[in-house]
Amino acid sequence: MELVQHIGVPASKIIYGNPCKQIAHIKYAAKHGVRLLSFDNEMELAKVVKSHPSAKMILCIATDDSHSRSRLSLKFGVSLKSCRQLLEDAKRNHVEVVGVSFHIGSGCPDPQAYAQSIADARLVFEMGAELGHRMHILDLGGGFPGVEGAKVRFEEISSVISSALDLYFPEGCGVDILAKLGRYYVTSAFTLAVSIIAKKEVLLEQPGREEENGSAPKTILYRLGEGEYGIFNSVLFDNTCPTPILQKKPSTEQPLYSSSLWGPVIDGCDCIAEGLWLPQLHVGDWLVFENMGAYTVGMGSLLGGAQTCRITYAMSRVAWEVLRGQLLPAEQDEDAEGTCRPLSCGWEITDTLCMGPVFTPASIM
Repeated sequence: MELVQHIGVPASKIIYGNPCKQIAHIKYAAKHGVRLLSFDNEMELAKVVKSHPSAKMILCIATDDSHSRSRLSLKFGVSLKSCRQLLEDAKRNHVEVVGVSFHIGSGCPDPQAYAQSIADARLVFEMGAELGHRMHILDLGGGFPGVEGAKVRFEEISSVISSALDLYFPEGCGVDILAKLGRYYVTSAFTLAVSIIAKKEVLLEQPGREEENGSAPKTILYRLGEGEYGIFNSVLFDNTCPTPILQKKPSTEQPLYSSSLWGPVIDGCDCIAEGLWLPQLHVGDWLVFENMGAYTVGMGSLLGGAQTCRITYAMSRVAWEVLRGQLLPAEQDEDAEGTCRPLSCGWEITDTLCMGPVFTPASIM
């Protein structure tokens, strides 16, 4: 709340969307004019009634996210059969419920889950109208795919959503439709380059596969400069197994070994990926991971004494030519003529983008 207000967002445009709020944070919202808050149970409503009586509430409903990679309804959201009771409690406490929100989780392979949740939201709107709540906000949540090759394309999901909205919330019905598009925008924003800082070879007592060179079977543990408590937090959040791209392309004659990747923290849980078959790598070699955007850079910590990563911004010359006229004043544009290279690094525009470079052994390319 403090951050978005600092960059000029008016309090009327802010939704405190976490259904589980600290009382101190509710009081902060009340003090700074943030009136839109989410809730999904009686206790949360009671906290808001006591600490922020002028708040307007958005009811967070549960969804069928059983097939989603990240299932938020295990923790948040009220079932459809309990919605009327909460709406009645809000009315009894003179708190107006102005909308409905839901989130089907990340990596949902079934677009129809959105259609079902929108239909459920329509029922909640009708319940609210019967009780006198003037509801006009529908939040569709997030988790939208932002990479090529996703099981379900963003266009498929948006088509299902558009059809459901036309049916249940047609244009002109007076409802504002919101969505959280963070993952969609940043999932493929970064490519991570990280070096191997240590390795350990372990002989296998019961090999599952014979090594191609006929030597004793072994597995190799590689320790990287980043782990699950830093940029690879997405492994925990999305339950993924990142597959590295080798900086040096191996020859077809090189044998492959059972391999695993680990972070720098002395913790048995800091495992990035297992079950990989890689050629013999060495300390100092670099591994590249694509699509390291959502729940990666922003989750990095200084746990274990690691430094934050170095970020380098890159774009093609074509993109640079299109953007520089909009980003640089005319007089600077002439001076910058000689700064472009076939692959422009983007350092020229970091001041304009309010992003400063930071330096560490690991690098985001």
